Amino acid sequence: MVKDMTVGSPTRLLVGFSVPMIIGNIFQQFYSMVDAIVVGKFVGVDALAAIGATGSLNFLILGFTIGLTAGFSVIIAQRFGAGDEGGVRRATAMSVLLSATISVIITVGSLVLTVPMLSAMQTPANIMEDACGYMYVIFGGTTATIFFNLVSAALRALGDSKTPLYALVVASIINVVLDLVFVLQFHMGVIGTAYATVIAQAVSCVLCVVYIIFKLPILHLHRSDFKFNGSSCWQLLKMGLPTGGCSSVTAVGAVVLQGVINGFGSDVVAAFTSGNRVEQLMVQPAYSFGMAIVAYVGQNLGARKMDRIQTGVRKCVIICVAICVVCGLAEIIFGEYLVQIFVSAEETVVIYYAKYYLIVSGIFLPMLALLNTYRNAVQGLGNGMVPLLCGVLELVSRVGVAWFLVEPLGYLGVCLASPVAWFTAFLLSGVYFYKILRNLRSNPSLTHG
Repeated sequence: MVKDMTVGSPTRLLVGFSVPMIIGNIFQQFYSMVDAIVVGKFVGVDALAAIGATGSLNFLILGFTIGLTAGFSVIIAQRFGAGDEGGVRRATAMSVLLSATISVIITVGSLVLTVPMLSAMQTPANIMEDACGYMYVIFGGTTATIFFNLVSAALRALGDSKTPLYALVVASIINVVLDLVFVLQFHMGVIGTAYATVIAQAVSCVLCVVYIIFKLPILHLHRSDFKFNGSSCWQLLKMGLPTGGCSSVTAVGAVVLQGVINGFGSDVVAAFTSGNRVEQLMVQPAYSFGMAIVAYVGQNLGARKMDRIQTGVRKCVIICVAICVVCGLAEIIFGEYLVQIFVSAEETVVIYYAKYYLIVSGIFLPMLALLNTYRNAVQGLGNGMVPLLCGVLELVSRVGVAWFLVEPLGYLGVCLASPVAWFTAFLLSGVYFYKILRNLRSNPSLTHG
C-alpha cells in the first residue's frame, strides 16, 4: 500500500514502515542462513567455510546492485513526495533500463573474475572448488537479484514496505524447501544451496511485479515512459552509482579482511561465517530503519518540509539505537547458543571463535544504528557522494585494522575491524547531514529537480 510520509507522526510512520522491513530483511537473511545451516549440518565444516569464504566477494558484487537500486529509489521518492506521478513512472522506467544494462555487465565481469578474486583472497585449497561453484551460480543469477531489489526499492520509495515482505516470506519458504531437496535428495552440496537462493530471488521479484500489475496503477509503465531521457538517467546515475559504489567500496575492505581470516584456517573461517550470520540477523533493525529514513527524507525533501526531516531523523536515531542496544545484548548473552544453529556442539573451536566475535560485535552495535540513520538520511537528501565517502572511510578502516591490528592482537583485531569502520563513517555522515540540511534551508531552490 502506497503511503504518504509527508504527513502524520514521524515516529508512527518510521516504526510502521520499518517493522515490515525488519521482518522482510530477516527473511532475506534467512536465505543465507538456511544455506549455512543445511551445509554446516549435512555437508560439513569445510563446506560451510566455502560459503563463508565467498561472503565478502558476494557483498562486493551484489552489494553494488543493492546500493544502486537504493539510489534510484531516492529519485522516485522525491518525485512521489512532490506529487509528480508522471515523474515517478519515468524515473522507474529509466531505472529498469539502467538496471538491465548494468546487470549484464556485472554478470559477465563477475563470472570472469571469480577465480582470480578467490585466489587473491587466499582461499584455502580444500574449499576452493566449492567456493568457485557457489559463486558461479550466485553471480549467474545477478539479474534476478538486481530486479528484485529494484522493484522492492521502488515500492519502498512510495511508502510500501509490506509487499516486499510478503514476497520474501513466500520466497524464503521456497528457498528452504529447495535447499533440503537439492542437498539431501539430489546431493548437490554447496552448489545446490546457491541454485535454491537464485530461484527464490527470482520468485520474489515475480511476486512483486504481479502485485504492481494488479494493485499499483502509479507504477504501470507505458511505452512512452521508456523513451530514453538523458537528463533523467543522469539524475538516477548521479544517485545510484555513488550509493552502489559505497557498498562496493565497503565490501573491498571486507574482502581484504576475509583474506586475513582465510589465513587463520578453515575452523576460524567457519567460526567467522557462523558468527557473521548471527550478527546479520541482529543488525537488521539498523539497516531497516536506515532504509525507512531514505524514503521518509526523500518524500519530505520533495515536499520541501525541512523541519519535518530533522524531527524524523532525531526520532529514528533514538528508536534505532535503543533497539540495537537490546540486539547487542542478545549477541553477547545468547551468541554461543545461536552459533550452534549452524554447527554441531562438538565443534568447540568454531563455537569459541564465533562467540568471541559476537561479544565484540554486540558491544558496538549501537554505533551501526547511528551510521545507518545518518548515512541514509544524507542519501535521502539527494547527496550520493557523502555515502560514497563513508564507504571509502570504512574501506580504509578495515584495511588499516587488517594491516596494523591483526598481527599484534590476533583474532581480536579481526573482530574490531567492523566497529572501527562504523565509528569513522558515522562521524562523517553525522556532520554532513546537518551541514546539507542547513544549506537546503537557506537555499530552498536546491530541492528542485
